[in-house]
Amino acid sequence: MLAEEKDEDSRQGIQSIEVGMPLLRVLADHGAPMMLRDLAKAAGMPAAKAHRYLVSFIRTGLVTQDRVSGRYDLGHFSLDLGLASLARLDAVRVATPVLDALAEEIGETVAMAVWGNMGPTIVRWVESRRPVNVNLRTGAVMPLLHSAIGLCFASFFDSPQLQRRVDEELVINARSEEPRGPVTSAQLDELTADFRKHGMSRVAGSLIPGINAFCAPVFNHDGKMALAIAGLGPAGLVPPHWNGSMPKAIRATALDISRQMGWRATA
Repeated sequence: MLAEEKDEDSRQGIQSIEVGMPLLRVLADHGAPMMLRDLAKAAGMPAAKAHRYLVSFIRTGLVTQDRVSGRYDLGHFSLDLGLASLARLDAVRVATPVLDALAEEIGETVAMAVWGNMGPTIVRWVESRRPVNVNLRTGAVMPLLHSAIGLCFASFFDSPQLQRRVDEELVINARSEEPRGPVTSAQLDELTADFRKHGMSRVAGSLIPGINAFCAPVFNHDGKMALAIAGLGPAGLVPPHWNGSMPKAIRATALDISRQMGWRATA
């Protein structure tokens, strides 16, 4: 057999497995046991055909059927596969190649940050072809109340340590003659409520004069914020509008990474 024929054979796969997979996808997305007719309809196949696949899935442990109601649900082997997959996931590893693609798409500097011992910490920094004049690099710890990354964590991250940091920065801002962020909890609550409505945070020159930035959260499989994806650039090129090309691209990228981490909108 020629090498080309061997390659072609290796790509053919097992068609019956591919045909039956929509049933598993429907069960995973539905989030509750389903009757055969509803499951088959959602998967786009006749009930009799769906039943044959479900019988095989039950034998392998991918699907289980309640003996009383007759409803189908994901089985113990599906759970084993899911847990094994989650154990292999690392948010930074998953996000890194996507971050490079984002920088190429928007043509501006992008950054990735996680919550560290000292607060929001940049772990990846990708400069644009036109580097911005900022004193930020990998390892920098961002202020919570006047940086896009910090405000993203303040809006979406849940941690007692974060709340302590927030309280400390509010006191510092209240004592400052020219505060660059909110000075009361009420002001911060109003700000974070707006950010949650838009699914991301933004700042317009509050961290670095003349530089605007947007930042979106990435969630893991149980709905907890795992990291933040940010983009920044000169105010003349990056207007502080929610519907601009940069915030749209950042939101889409964060959503893509979240889905790879197992997050669903209902989480």
